[in-house]
Amino acid sequence: MREYLLVFLVAAATTYLLTVVAREIALRTGAVAKVRDRDVHAVPIPYLGGLAMLGGLVAAYAVARELPFLSRSGPFVFRDAGVVLIAGALICAVGVLDDLFELDALTKLGGQVLAAGFLIAFGIQYIFFPGPGGVQITIDSAQGALLTGFVVVATVNAVNFVDGLDGLAAGIVGIGALAFFVYSYQLSNINDLTLATTGALLSASLAGACAGFLPHNFHQARLFMGDSGSMLIGLVLSASAVTLTGQFSADQLGDTGGGTSLVPTLLPLLLPVLVLVVPLADLVLAVVRRTRAGRSPFAPDKQHLHHRLLEIGHSHRRAVLIMYLWAALVAFGTVLMSLYSDRPWTWVAVGSMAAVTIALTFLLPKLHHPPEIGPLAEEGTGDGTGEDGGGTPGHPFPEGA
Repeated sequence: MREYLLVFLVAAATTYLLTVVAREIALRTGAVAKVRDRDVHAVPIPYLGGLAMLGGLVAAYAVARELPFLSRSGPFVFRDAGVVLIAGALICAVGVLDDLFELDALTKLGGQVLAAGFLIAFGIQYIFFPGPGGVQITIDSAQGALLTGFVVVATVNAVNFVDGLDGLAAGIVGIGALAFFVYSYQLSNINDLTLATTGALLSASLAGACAGFLPHNFHQARLFMGDSGSMLIGLVLSASAVTLTGQFSADQLGDTGGGTSLVPTLLPLLLPVLVLVVPLADLVLAVVRRTRAGRSPFAPDKQHLHHRLLEIGHSHRRAVLIMYLWAALVAFGTVLMSLYSDRPWTWVAVGSMAAVTIALTFLLPKLHHPPEIGPLAEEGTGDGTGEDGGGTPGHPFPEGA
């Protein structure tokens, strides 16, 4: 655990320091969120935060290779993690080009598919799924490749879509990464296996990179992660989950102390999706909403979940924190149910978390007066990635994603 903590801190510190460099590069190259009629930020905000986050991930990987325990792990751990980082660098490069030249949606999708294809080509893909009683449901290579590509691309776009308030995407992905680290670490511990796994290493590094970026990105943001960051962290999180089925057998994934309950067996299968259920739900609702209205799924609107929180009276910062709470409820609730569903305290803990989250979401706006339109408009919204780019001056909600 101490070495994973060091990996987290290295990723956080490196990202925090490199953010200053990334901001300078963005200003010199013109990669900035320009002030448009529909935006609320009063001055241009630099992009390219993804470059700092990539630097943090690489630094954490390099340090981990030299640590006494992790350096003695199986060769596949660093080999697979290296493949994920190369794919991350590829998709980050696509994001940098988009931040500089505003690529069209089809070109960005092509870059996402290319990065996912790189993962698959080097063996990072779904191999099997656990069934009840330790049964292993094996899928052929083509099916695994298609499913992996779909999950990776969907996660990348889900993170991109949810990136609508300062600090929102980095916080939600960081929470998801922490939850997935706990799951990977405890899964190894429960099964008396080596604690050095690709999933744990990548998720600890990713959580650190997100933590290091947040001080620069939380409202008021001094730097936006841009598509270079949102696509990078989406790919790394989804790839971390994909590596799980290649490093644990079906009976190990299914036997996590849950007795005869099917919960521990089924939830590990759903965990990659549930960790990002908030942005994924937002993505699905946006596509359905726009398609039903006869518009393109990529057409911007102001009906995302974070916009609705602003509508019911939450402030910018509070809306972000509420989204954090929902992400933590789903992610850590899933982990607890996966690992300890046979323990009575698990149900009490998850139920208490849900009650507190629901109460804070719907009762706080009634206890506090909704913010006035003027001050809220001055705050600004959006990390400047994906569709979000701010709102109309004098209007509290962005017209972006």
